[in-house]
Amino acid sequence: MPSEHVDVLSEVLKLIRLRGDHVFHGELGHATEVAFSPGPATFLHLRTGQLSVSQRNGQPVLVRAGDFVLLPRGDGLTIQSESGKSTPQRFELLAEAKPNGKVQTFKWGAGSVAGSFLAGSFHFDGAPLRSLLTGLPGLIHLTCDKVSDPPWLASITHFLDVESRSGGPGSLLMISRLIDLLVVRTLRMWVSRQGDRVGWLSGLSDERVGRALTAMHLDPGRAWTVSTLAETAMMSRSTFSNRFSAVVGLSPLRYLTRWRLTLAADLLRSGTVKVTEVVHDAGYGSEAAFSRAFKQEFGYSPSETHRMTQTDIFVARSSE
Repeated sequence: MPSEHVDVLSEVLKLIRLRGDHVFHGELGHATEVAFSPGPATFLHLRTGQLSVSQRNGQPVLVRAGDFVLLPRGDGLTIQSESGKSTPQRFELLAEAKPNGKVQTFKWGAGSVAGSFLAGSFHFDGAPLRSLLTGLPGLIHLTCDKVSDPPWLASITHFLDVESRSGGPGSLLMISRLIDLLVVRTLRMWVSRQGDRVGWLSGLSDERVGRALTAMHLDPGRAWTVSTLAETAMMSRSTFSNRFSAVVGLSPLRYLTRWRLTLAADLLRSGTVKVTEVVHDAGYGSEAAFSRAFKQEFGYSPSETHRMTQTDIFVARSSE
């Protein structure tokens, strides 16, 4: 994947402000199932054995030793070992993390170990960018056998393991940074492996659509038109418009509007700028027009942004 496309991913993740929370080690006995309630986003790196992992109430994915699973939406997950019984032993757990700088090790089920793993949680802090995260599936599975095992995965999880066990000064910060790195590298690898999925992340793997996405992200204030974006993508206007919509799931100008509003929301959340200062850069000629579009996109007005907490924003989006 061209490096400039990776920069677009970096720009978005900078606004999202990924924050790693904690890690833990887990072991499942045979005929055992562990269900985690909805909470933060999670990841799991299987060290030994073979387990099934699924989103809460979703279809299970068979995960083998070396594989990595990322669940970015925080919907909850279920982990199950190969069952020799019709009804496995089941555990229900809260997903709330209580990081203390020391590793936590859990063993579920009796008997020999069917699978062991390193897992952890993280948050995406940029609530206004939730709409951009719709390009992510609920579960990302990287198959990592001896042939395709990426060196970075082994290195990062090794240092994460070491840091989680040490519990020394600065351990919480190191764990958070390593989780950040692990998630970003996973997203980048997932983007590079995309096929015919729909979403802006998938668009990055399409050479021509990716050029237009890069241009919009790097220069959002420019007076872009479908024609100028088509020229950037080196395509005819109609072909580009159709291709962009098919790959990204939004028309070019609708996507541009969403990105501009997202940038405006991030500035307003800081509380250091006024609404009138972001209207023009967001592509609107009046504060009234900007406010209408902003509320339609996020569910709350621009003037409310810097006073709202993450929970308030979630409720506003959910009540639409």
